[in-house]
Amino acid sequence: MAKWGEGDPRWIVEERPDATNVNNWHWTEKNACAWSKDKIKELFKDLEISGDKISCSVTEIETCDGEAVVNNRKGKLIFFYEWNIVLKWVSDDDSKIEGKVTIPNLSEENDISEVSIEFSLKTSTDEGEKVKHFLHTKGKNTVRQKLEQYVSALKEEFSKGMILPKKDSNQVVTKVTKTGINIKEKMNSTVISKDTVGAKISTTTVSQQQKFQCRGQEFYNVFTTIEMVQAFTGGPVQLESKKGGKFEMFNGNISGEFVELSPTKIIQKWRCRHWPNGHYSLVNFDISEKSDHTEVNLTQTGVPTSEEASTKQNWDRYYWDPIKRTFSFGYFM
Repeated sequence: MAKWGEGDPRWIVEERPDATNVNNWHWTEKNACAWSKDKIKELFKDLEISGDKISCSVTEIETCDGEAVVNNRKGKLIFFYEWNIVLKWVSDDDSKIEGKVTIPNLSEENDISEVSIEFSLKTSTDEGEKVKHFLHTKGKNTVRQKLEQYVSALKEEFSKGMILPKKDSNQVVTKVTKTGINIKEKMNSTVISKDTVGAKISTTTVSQQQKFQCRGQEFYNVFTTIEMVQAFTGGPVQLESKKGGKFEMFNGNISGEFVELSPTKIIQKWRCRHWPNGHYSLVNFDISEKSDHTEVNLTQTGVPTSEEASTKQNWDRYYWDPIKRTFSFGYFM
């Protein structure tokens, strides 16, 4: 063991009084999802678009779906964000003239000038078409300005303090890596998983097939009835069997939420406690009842590559085998 002050300088923690991320060597991450939603709502709330004797106002942020995260990698800030935004607008002169603004591809891969902005009209009338034409030709600039303000705030306001002072330095030097496809080419070990929230890491897909001596509805009940989940996991369970419902089992080591629930399909956002913060895989159970058994096809996307082998083993060890033993679903003639 190296003496105090010796060894690899990346691990010498006395250089900072808080012993945190010395010289910014380690990869740190900050989830910007909640902050981004609040910022986008703040920027577009009551936004007025006017000109050419026409005036319209944004009345509601109908949709704000997506994710954003900022990474500090060896003293460089790397930004990932992807948002689908839908706004409602109304004419200030005639409340019957209203529609929506759709922004489907706000992301670091696209320059603000390349982001699609589409205006639609709820009811087509001659006056309404004039307003829509104005918004399409002049209103896009106003919307783009707000999108630019969001990106600037993400890079300057939200990420402030992520790069820590180095030894013998009272200044924080911020190096911002240009976002976009070049970052992803350099980070050739990183795969962006659209099905995950938060962390951007190298991922893979796990696929398995299992046969159970039971009806399809019985297998479905195993994952959606708290008493049955507690039976095969052997411990306390938190379970809300509904779309968007949360679940937690194995002393909190496995958690997530239900994305879709039906007797033939269960989809879950699913994570292990020790995975990077905010990173979820997507688990898809396809349940197919045959004449004498039920076939279950598992597809799990977004599994960290380093966890592939253990994840496969743990499905057998903690799910399939206990389910078959507990409910006698494993016996075939």
